[in-house]
Amino acid sequence: MNILNKPFDTQFHTAPFSKIKNEDFLPAIKKGIEDAKAEIDAITNNPEAPTFQNTIEALDFSGEQLDRISSIFFNLNSAETNDEIQKIAQEVSPLLSEFSNDITLNETLFKRVKAVYDAKDSLDLTTEQLTLLNKKYKGFSRNGANLPEEKKQQLRDIDKELSKLKLKFGENVLAETNKYELHITNEADLDGLPESAKEEAKQTAEQKGKDGWMITLQYPSYIPFMTYAENRELRKKLALAFGAKGFNNDALDNQDIVLKIAKLRHQRANLLGYKTHAHFVLEERMAKNPETVNTFLNDLLEKAKPAAEREFKTLSDFAKELNGIEQLQKWDGAYYSEKLKQKLFDLDDEKLKPYFKLENVINGVFTIAEKLYDLQFEEINTIDKYHDDVLTYKVTDSDGNYISVFYADFFPRAGKRNGAWMTVYKPQYVKNGENSRPHISIVCNFTKPTKTKPSLLTFNEVTTLFHEFGHALHGMLANTTYPSISGTSVFWDFVELPSQVLENWCYEKEALELFATHYETGEVIPMDLIEKIKASATFHEGMQTLRQLSFGLLDMSWHANEAPETINSVKAHEQKAFENTKLYPDVAENCMSTSFSHIFQGGYSSGYYSYKWAEVLDADAFEFFKEEGIFSKNVAQKFKDNVLSQGGTEDPMTLYKRFRGKEPQPEALLKRAGLIEK
Repeated sequence: MNILNKPFDTQFHTAPFSKIKNEDFLPAIKKGIEDAKAEIDAITNNPEAPTFQNTIEALDFSGEQLDRISSIFFNLNSAETNDEIQKIAQEVSPLLSEFSNDITLNETLFKRVKAVYDAKDSLDLTTEQLTLLNKKYKGFSRNGANLPEEKKQQLRDIDKELSKLKLKFGENVLAETNKYELHITNEADLDGLPESAKEEAKQTAEQKGKDGWMITLQYPSYIPFMTYAENRELRKKLALAFGAKGFNNDALDNQDIVLKIAKLRHQRANLLGYKTHAHFVLEERMAKNPETVNTFLNDLLEKAKPAAEREFKTLSDFAKELNGIEQLQKWDGAYYSEKLKQKLFDLDDEKLKPYFKLENVINGVFTIAEKLYDLQFEEINTIDKYHDDVLTYKVTDSDGNYISVFYADFFPRAGKRNGAWMTVYKPQYVKNGENSRPHISIVCNFTKPTKTKPSLLTFNEVTTLFHEFGHALHGMLANTTYPSISGTSVFWDFVELPSQVLENWCYEKEALELFATHYETGEVIPMDLIEKIKASATFHEGMQTLRQLSFGLLDMSWHANEAPETINSVKAHEQKAFENTKLYPDVAENCMSTSFSHIFQGGYSSGYYSYKWAEVLDADAFEFFKEEGIFSKNVAQKFKDNVLSQGGTEDPMTLYKRFRGKEPQPEALLKRAGLIEK
């Protein structure tokens, strides 16, 4: 029998990665679909009248094995893919899309769900059960259950095509990232680059069987070069390659895919009775509609733009004074920002990195989780993993009770997409009286150890690790009954709160002193460096805010658009969307949308604004911690009880107000960002 179709006979029932072969996936998913269909048939053919237990609850627990197989497969497709896995993905995605439609368009099943929904006021349901019932009913009504037959078929066709297009989009971006190499043979071309980055570049060249140095589009290679390399022409060359991913009019071009995705999403929304894709998506978000999102983004833009323009002028003047640069270009931004930051704060990443050895930062984030939430992390090597780089941990509470399995995968490689993310291999839920605990993973692309140095993180990588670990805590501390509303299964504009709030500890002396020690001397990070980190935290905050807002506005321009079929040029559309947020001159050879994986491959379509939305929540939440002390057990307990453990069991604003005692105030964010007086 296929190893994926039977219960995993492993410690904590974790995925048996080393025993799974690529060829197991397609038959396992087909069998999983077959088994899940049988479970659905058992619900629809039940001769008893529909009840919450025999219909809604049964539906939520159906397809459990299929969900596990799918999560293993798609997580590997993101973190450890190859041509074979990508080919399988193109085959299984339409199958899963079709199966999902088979459920939501199943009339008999919908009738049973609707019968329970119509009787909900007389059923004496718990808050969580009521939330699940509403979610299930909306899952049908929002996905075509009320459509006539021919329109249901249209919906199926659209969904099948979208699933393939999104995969293809991601494959192209990954292939573009892996394909590009800037091969340097003259050491003078590396002037300005820190020794660690040079060593990394040399190691990359050696691995590819070349002399000299190799710079790639992977973040740990790309970012240091753009930040420190004095050779402006090479910075330009690298930046143009980075910004042209999916925009080269070749086999890996994503322009048609972007246009097709935008049009199909719009058609799908219209089919379901919504004005745009954004109207469809935002109905199930805290923001509720595109008007609220656009107002939110434009209000922030109004407050951030003057600061951003001042910062950009200062930066331009600085570059002119330093090197006679007449017009600051995109490939100059990181370089001169770093130089100006060093001048103003006498602070640069190279001074900080020795204090942020990866292992120490991991221990630091574990210690903070212990102080706040009484969690213990024990590295164990008996859990199977999909790559040697992956670290595996058993997580327990202070009484030794098993809480979660935690996987951490930190370094870039060819089979891993860029960026950082948290994901779930198995959700938490309660079944037959047993609280079944989750398997959580974070995946990053950090600076690798070299022959002479351990992995030393930039401060930005430190905050990224804390961010993803905040998501992980949301998954690990889940304590709900039903899998579909457990952990991070919350409204999308609420999901970034646990991750973003944890980043705040990176700037606090009490927290930094727990883990920021020099990797050679063991010296705790000096107070003056902590002060500089805090002082520089709002450096170029106006420009950073403008950048995030530009991405949110671009997302809305694609998805709140009432006539995407009239868009012929991805580039021209994008330029119009960026009009009010533009600081640098446009680069004709570059396009953001063609590699904007968050919205065209990931789950952020009509949702990119949520990063900023959640910043309002996180700044307000952290104010509460600061009022009582950043390690206040009282505030941490409230956050755990009302946010981290609750998943999507209630409306997020209800949960937030229960934690905070009031609605969030945007002033906390504006103060923290230095955009208004404290």
